[in-house]
Amino acid sequence: MPLKIFGLNHNTAPVEIREKVVFSGDQISRALTAVRDLEGVDEAVLLSTCNRTEFYVVSDREGHDRLMSWLHDDRNLDQDFGESMFEIDDDEAIRHIFRVACGLDSMVLGEPQILGQLKDAYRNAEHAGTLGKGLTRLFHHTFSVAKKVRTDTEIGSSPVSVAYAAVNLAQQFFAGFQNHTAVLVGAGATIELVAKHLTRKKIGRLFVANRNIDNAKGLASRFGGFALPLSELEGTLPDADILITSTASTDPVVTTKQMKRAIKARKRRPIFAVDIAVPRDIEPGVGDLSDVYLYTIDDLDRVIMEGQGNREAAAVDANRILDEEINRYLSIERSKQVAPVITALRDQADAIREDVLAQARRRLVQGADSDEVLEYATAAFMKKFLHHPSVKLREAGEASDDAMIASARSLFGLSDED
Repeated sequence: MPLKIFGLNHNTAPVEIREKVVFSGDQISRALTAVRDLEGVDEAVLLSTCNRTEFYVVSDREGHDRLMSWLHDDRNLDQDFGESMFEIDDDEAIRHIFRVACGLDSMVLGEPQILGQLKDAYRNAEHAGTLGKGLTRLFHHTFSVAKKVRTDTEIGSSPVSVAYAAVNLAQQFFAGFQNHTAVLVGAGATIELVAKHLTRKKIGRLFVANRNIDNAKGLASRFGGFALPLSELEGTLPDADILITSTASTDPVVTTKQMKRAIKARKRRPIFAVDIAVPRDIEPGVGDLSDVYLYTIDDLDRVIMEGQGNREAAAVDANRILDEEINRYLSIERSKQVAPVITALRDQADAIREDVLAQARRRLVQGADSDEVLEYATAAFMKKFLHHPSVKLREAGEASDDAMIASARSLFGLSDED
């Protein structure tokens, strides 16, 4: 069955829709099992990040339709959600997964985190038992392609990331960071990058709030900051000149009511806030408050585009490598498809050879001349081996099947004069 990729990403859907179909934690294994159990679906991998939720499946057409229906019911989506979804298959699907792995399809061109996320998606499918030979070969080749692109191009050379864009945007609000306080919510890789960029720009004070206080302490200590549990975040919000959030929470961790109280305590001094999470960490209503400047991950597009110009030339080289690797992968896959035919042909020829050899040996035992036996054996093998092709070619001639005749000439290396 063919390869299909089905889902949505930052190119097809805004954050308001993407956050509805995010899968995390135990949800991933449950979703993979449910999808693989759909009739018509043989293999499945699920990639779900803040910018994309994509299913990589080996499936027939009916399997895709059942997957669409399952996703609609599982996520309780509106009827028109299909307008944000995309579906690609075969060669285009291979190109898409290669581009995703290399960061060529990312909001941040060439960003490296997506490759790690794709490897996590592969391992999740492996643990869930939803991988087969098809997706296993595809993902192994994909990881190899991504490594080659990283090694042979400058696609990841410029310091462009969502974290970098968030801090860069904050600089447009504050002339300098020395006299300002930043409150970071979360303790993952993105928040770590934010903390690194803020520290380099000499942020005055840095707070890290996280549900797991040990993770918050570990991150805060590396950058000379202060750690606090998520339960104490509300009490710290009045200190926040800069608020940047990126957690895996399925519910908002900063509410409109909390921000109203923070603004009142700050005597209407503005707060610059960036919500990098999907689903969003900050209630959308916060953006309506007059003294809060709230940006979501989608709002960072402009800043990112300004910073990644140096990667555009590298992307040309990367796409050239992708073209070569796609052709190589397809050649490998197509050769695998014909391998069983070659094996069957060899087995058939060997069976004929064994039969003729046995008859030749019996003739030798009976005292027949060796030259006579050789003549018999070679003639018998040729007659038996070519019997079926000869019958089919006669039928092709009677039916004026020029394509079959031309294929036979090509297959057996015959010239038009033969």
